[in-house]
Amino acid sequence: MYRYIGNKTKLMPYIMERTAELIGDQGTVVDIMAGTGSVSLEYRKRGYTVIASDMMTYSFHHLNVNLLLNGGPEFRQLMDAEDILKESDSAYRDVLNYLNSLQPSQSFFYREFSPDGDPVNGCEPRKYFTAENAGKIDSIREKINEWRDREVITSIEESLLKHTLIMAVNEVANISGTYGYFLSDFKKNAMENIVLKPVEIYTENGDGHRVLLGFAEDLASNITADLCYIDPPYMKRQYAANYHILETIARGDFPDAIGKSGLRNWWDQHSKLCTKTRGLQSFEKIIGDMNCDKFLISYSEDGLFKLDELQECFGKFGDVEVVKIDYNRFRSNNSKLPKNLKEYLISIERR
Repeated sequence: MYRYIGNKTKLMPYIMERTAELIGDQGTVVDIMAGTGSVSLEYRKRGYTVIASDMMTYSFHHLNVNLLLNGGPEFRQLMDAEDILKESDSAYRDVLNYLNSLQPSQSFFYREFSPDGDPVNGCEPRKYFTAENAGKIDSIREKINEWRDREVITSIEESLLKHTLIMAVNEVANISGTYGYFLSDFKKNAMENIVLKPVEIYTENGDGHRVLLGFAEDLASNITADLCYIDPPYMKRQYAANYHILETIARGDFPDAIGKSGLRNWWDQHSKLCTKTRGLQSFEKIIGDMNCDKFLISYSEDGLFKLDELQECFGKFGDVEVVKIDYNRFRSNNSKLPKNLKEYLISIERR
């Protein structure tokens, strides 16, 4: 996928091995804070039925692609309604060719996130994207919005196009790792032209999966599963702030760009798990409310909560087991923090 705070690609073998030990090689698994959806997709590949959720809209689109698609959609209504050349045996590829051919538009992204822009709040122009790429993002995302509003694309087709656009945006963003702020000078990849490229679509084990949008604390009581995997935020860094531009692409809206960094108002997606005062309560609500007897939680030794605090919290629900794994820290800049640390894989089995 892309560089993402807490991405679990390197831990995948441990997660899958422990899952199999807890519930065997089949059953229903919940990935309740699914992020980019890499763990959810791996569960699908392993033959599990997956329920995946997240509070971020861009995650919702990633999850729809990873879990609900069994092949490239045919875009039937769009192909009938729009003058899109049928240049290949893939409607998906033809639609991307059409979007790539659009002329840049000097709209929201151009104004707020390019060096040639003129931010509404009067601050200096921002350098998240070159002017050319920001204009292309404008024309592409607004065309997707138009198709959605005209109802000539389905919800899953919208998700696929937005997922594809987000992947392309990540290739040319002028950032160090997250979207919390832009770099002062354009790096080499940011100078490349943005191009939408077909993403890989998994085709096996395509039935019975569900994708939900919302806070885990609110969704848990309506979920029944054999195992729940929880990959919570570890630190005070809020995903909604660090990936605000991707959220704007996913929502297709035009929010106020606040401050020098151009953040959207993200308080509606503020996670309590990023706070020392409310985080353990959120864990208790998720675990207590869900109709599930087995939980698997990823956590880091430099997270907000120490291991003994987590064990005390989780011990209220059942037997707790901890596996400690050597891991490399996520670093989006030249941080002087130690590179190596321990990742915890904590399992709970209700008594």
